[in-house]
Amino acid sequence: MVKLVRVDARLSQKQLGQACGLSQSAISRLEAHGAATYNMTLLARVATHLNIPLRLVGLADQPAVQTADVDGSDVERRTFLHGSAAIVAAPILTPASMAHRHQGGDGGQAASLRLATTAFRRLDGTTPSRQLQEPVLAHLRLAQTIASEADNQEARYRLAAVGSEVASLAGWLAWDMGDYGSARTWYGNAIKAARSSGDRLLAAYQLGSLAQFEAHAGNAVQSLNLLNQVRSRLEERPIATATAWLSASETLAHAVAGDARMSDRALAQAAKAAEQVSTEDPAPWPWMFTFNGAKVAAMRLTCGARLGLPEWVRAAQDEAGEAMTSGHEKQRALIMLDLASAHLVSGRFDGAFSLATRALETGVRYRSGRIVERSRALRRSFTSANKPQVVREFDERLHGIYL
Repeated sequence: MVKLVRVDARLSQKQLGQACGLSQSAISRLEAHGAATYNMTLLARVATHLNIPLRLVGLADQPAVQTADVDGSDVERRTFLHGSAAIVAAPILTPASMAHRHQGGDGGQAASLRLATTAFRRLDGTTPSRQLQEPVLAHLRLAQTIASEADNQEARYRLAAVGSEVASLAGWLAWDMGDYGSARTWYGNAIKAARSSGDRLLAAYQLGSLAQFEAHAGNAVQSLNLLNQVRSRLEERPIATATAWLSASETLAHAVAGDARMSDRALAQAAKAAEQVSTEDPAPWPWMFTFNGAKVAAMRLTCGARLGLPEWVRAAQDEAGEAMTSGHEKQRALIMLDLASAHLVSGRFDGAFSLATRALETGVRYRSGRIVERSRALRRSFTSANKPQVVREFDERLHGIYL
């Protein structure tokens, strides 16, 4: 959220740091890793300078927050969720930065709604989807209500785009909970709302999101058909980040179809596009981080595991280290399961199930049906009659899980 407002206010990280008495690297760390591992006092200082309501960054709206000497461990996640729920229940939202004040009321509302959506997306990395689902759906209802009351077409277009983004997030949460039917419904709603907004780039993203979902669900043909539609839309407005993301999505769909040659070709295209992405250029979608080489490597690792090609995994493992150490624990657990699958193909059973156990613990902690089902699929791929101790321990843990 800090990054969104800073970019919108046309401030560099160095300028923001100087204004707040911080270094450029400190601002960079704050934007990259969030408040989960950051000093709350500094977060409050930055938010105050940017005129972001403290509740939008998970802090209580109290002066004491700005001076209290805390390290972040005492700020509970439920406080952030409670604050976010209050935001989405409010009839009128305050614009989060001075830069938004030049817009009309509807423009300010759309901007504030979008900031709240981004906050929920940040929370997804460290919060069970079941806890996020209710406030996100309330947020969606609020966006729809405001859109229905908008008094001009331009405002309705902006708010339709916001509704599309929230519906997409609802689809992601349903997917994480293992509710595939609801996930498809929400992704479909996101696509319809994006088309209503007139934003072809947003519509392309939502189609691509559904395509990724279908690929992970094993529906390669449907995924590739959707991605072809996405490519036709992006060709009208080529952006390096979007092109890299699309090629990586095609890589996964080809891997699910069992086509290693086409998957490798798409990976090369993704890597080439990622090299053209400037770190200073904002991503085409505010909730999407810069698509870099580490993400391409992580996709090679994932596809290598699906294709049973451990050499792909070995080649990508070091470069994908950034994704393995990211703050999004659920995503990290899924990559661990990909790595475990590669170990399994190579016959390294102990390493495979050691990694899988760590991933499973994350799935249980966040009640992620997606992680648990991927763990079950990994176990089904082990067919040896001789079960090592690490496999027996994994079975005992897996059989006792009921989400």
